Amino acid sequence: MPQKRTKAKPEIDVPTWLKGLPKVELHLHLEGTILPATLLELSQRHDAEPLTAEDARKLYIYENFLGFMASFKEVSARLKGPDDYELITYNMVRELAAQGVVHAEVYISFGIIYYWKNAEVEPYVEAIERGRIRAEKEFGTTIYWLIDAVRHFGAEEASKVFRKAAELREQYPSIIGIGIGGDEARGSADLFRESYAEAKAAGLRLTAHAGETIGPESIWSAINIGAERIGHALAAQHDPELLEVLATKQIPLELNITSNIRTGSCPSFDVHPVRDYFNAGLMVTINSDDPPMFGSNLLEEYILAHDKFGFTLEHLRELAANAVEASFLPPERKLALLRSVELYN
Repeated sequence: MPQKRTKAKPEIDVPTWLKGLPKVELHLHLEGTILPATLLELSQRHDAEPLTAEDARKLYIYENFLGFMASFKEVSARLKGPDDYELITYNMVRELAAQGVVHAEVYISFGIIYYWKNAEVEPYVEAIERGRIRAEKEFGTTIYWLIDAVRHFGAEEASKVFRKAAELREQYPSIIGIGIGGDEARGSADLFRESYAEAKAAGLRLTAHAGETIGPESIWSAINIGAERIGHALAAQHDPELLEVLATKQIPLELNITSNIRTGSCPSFDVHPVRDYFNAGLMVTINSDDPPMFGSNLLEEYILAHDKFGFTLEHLRELAANAVEASFLPPERKLALLRSVELYN
């Protein structure tokens, strides 16, 4: 009797599969999404002597975290008015949609607007909302805003930022939460305990960058002031007790692999803890932070996790589901997205 011939399973093209996987981005800075081409456009609008393409390219090159902060400041300094913010919001959503990102929770720094621009935030919020609504209709990717305070600007500035976020949330429900970024060494999370409690009472969700450039004590402080998600959390690997708490409580971690390498916060891919965290049962999510600044967007971070860290496609499906679970979306949208991740071929 002739044997039945079994069809060979078609080989999966990993980048194509990952592009189609419904993904959620939880750690992304609006001001850090400015592409070099957009920077040139902004420079043409505002600079007396516009940047050349080579000048623009050099602004995306730096050697360490402080160099990154300086580059970030130089790039975002070209954001002069609300129309510029509308432009980068629209472009950001377009880029996210092209990667298969269905939802993103995006930091915008009110601290920069208040402190560097010495301006009121309302016109800028109106602008990002115009860009968000227009892009969501066109591309389908939804956006929530996380209002970011720059920790080294101090507790008083942060309180001003968070109170404004609470006030504007009534008009703009897309403002979902708050966070603190900037230089951890110059702004312990403990300084923001009262303002975090006030923000929580106002209905805002709480995040914090912690353990990116200093030790585990920064992550403990973020947890102790009520942060629901931790951005970066690199230093947790050095504290077994902290790892146990993160695993037991399933506190979501917003990991940014390429960001950590490019800023020098982690010396090499070989020692990045993403795989160890995953294997230890921590609630890991993959994110891109400031994609053009680091040369890697969310899709490329998923590809990196597969190629360099040995995550299987099923592992990556689990990471995508983690990001949905850790998001601040309402339960019904979470369930729908979890179903779409589960059923993705």
